[in-house]
Amino acid sequence: MKFIQSRDNPLFKQLRRLAEFGRERRKTGLILLDGAHLVQAYEQAFGPVDTLIVGEAAQSHPEIAAMILGREFVLLADALLRDLASVDTPSGLLAIAAMPEAIVAVDPQKEAILLDGVQDPGNVGTLLRTAAAAGITQALLSPGCAAAWSPKVLRSGQGAHFLLQIHEEADLAAFIGQFNGTTAVTCLEGAVSLYEACWTPPLAWIFGAEGQGVRRELIDAAQLRIRIPMPGAMESLNVGAAAAVCLFEALRRRLG
Repeated sequence: MKFIQSRDNPLFKQLRRLAEFGRERRKTGLILLDGAHLVQAYEQAFGPVDTLIVGEAAQSHPEIAAMILGREFVLLADALLRDLASVDTPSGLLAIAAMPEAIVAVDPQKEAILLDGVQDPGNVGTLLRTAAAAGITQALLSPGCAAAWSPKVLRSGQGAHFLLQIHEEADLAAFIGQFNGTTAVTCLEGAVSLYEACWTPPLAWIFGAEGQGVRRELIDAAQLRIRIPMPGAMESLNVGAAAAVCLFEALRRRLG
């Protein structure tokens, strides 16, 4: 067992670069996982992580103690762990792992979720998690979206990354043009109620950035404009909540 106490330690410096910089993740092909649930989800999908890192105080936590039993791991001083944490209360467990690749090309025959400039990491992770829960298997992220493999997005996704084919820097307009199904976008202008709308599967849902929404060119290219009826005195929903309403209404119909 190796114990790291210094911020000058090469491994700690690598952990910080993986936590903060997308270019480091792209260059090395590595990601930083935060939390026991995320590590377990990764290992269930892809096998053992490269390196386990445990905080001093977390060694005795029952769940973490069971995970590290009989395994090599790196012990990290709690002060250094707090420096890397993506939340106020560190989970106590980190891991370095190989970044899963989108091993298949974008499939215009399969249902998809398209994210247009969604910049908030928590929203991107929530959208990926909701899509995976609804049975969607591919996600396309436009330029300008939060980095899908950043620790905050991974933590918010809660393992959804390992169930989806994720395509970053995607040309959403090109996908819409070749999609063999119904493309639907949430907006207000010229939109029909979600509960009255008719569509032909498969479905590709387009959800936009916080505030400005979906770009005009994508709204114009979509075949179906959807609004969510809101009789309460609220103007809008968070994009994650809106996506959940739409995706599970589509699932309800699909299941009959």
